[in-house]
Amino acid sequence: MTPSHPAAPLLSVQSLNAWYGAAQILFDVALQVGPGEVVALMGRNGAGKSTTLKSIAGLMERAPGALLFMGQDMARWPAHRRARAGLGYVPEDRRIFTDLTVLENLEVGRQPPRHWPDGRAAPHWTPERLFALFPNLGEMPDRPGGRMSGGEQQMLTVARTLMGQPLLVLLDEPSEGVAPLIVEQMADTIRALKAQGVGVLLSEQNLYFAAAVADRAYVLEKGQIRHQGPMAALVADEAARKAWLGV
Repeated sequence: MTPSHPAAPLLSVQSLNAWYGAAQILFDVALQVGPGEVVALMGRNGAGKSTTLKSIAGLMERAPGALLFMGQDMARWPAHRRARAGLGYVPEDRRIFTDLTVLENLEVGRQPPRHWPDGRAAPHWTPERLFALFPNLGEMPDRPGGRMSGGEQQMLTVARTLMGQPLLVLLDEPSEGVAPLIVEQMADTIRALKAQGVGVLLSEQNLYFAAAVADRAYVLEKGQIRHQGPMAALVADEAARKAWLGV
């Protein structure tokens, strides 16, 4: 049974703008993610999905806007402070340490257990729990990251992020370029996080994957939010799907 959580959003973003050099990529993006909620950020390639996640994670050089996480204003916080506060980020390009083993990669991400604002214990991830969630990783704890398949590296990236004990996870394109079995394990992982009250903001192009896990959706086009609402409503709206997603 999912425990009760504060009604206030875990993450609230208002008027988020971002630039790569002189080129503006995001225009007044606004979104929210609640406790135990999976929110899909949809859109075509180049719409600004990854830039949105990087901006929230603190990885963009220029990204002004209002960012509240757990009620704290983190707009001026560097990336490492956001991570230490419980904001997890899983990049699309994985970025594992190829010379380190699976266990060593997990240890790099380890942070102490956390608590929700009301004092209740937040989910606590250990290598043992992660190996139960990702059995493939449990079979290769001493394998160097560079000797793993792309799907295994994707699982390791997610597991390493969870070792940081996040209260909110930014997950960038988890289904892209991996085998169907890995995609299903990713879906199971997202459901497990949701069941424990962790929020997930998911950047995704795969409508069917997003529909299987997400509660709500925002659609980006050219760096602007063009649609928002229940995930099921987007799936059912053929005109919206064709206009913004091409499906």
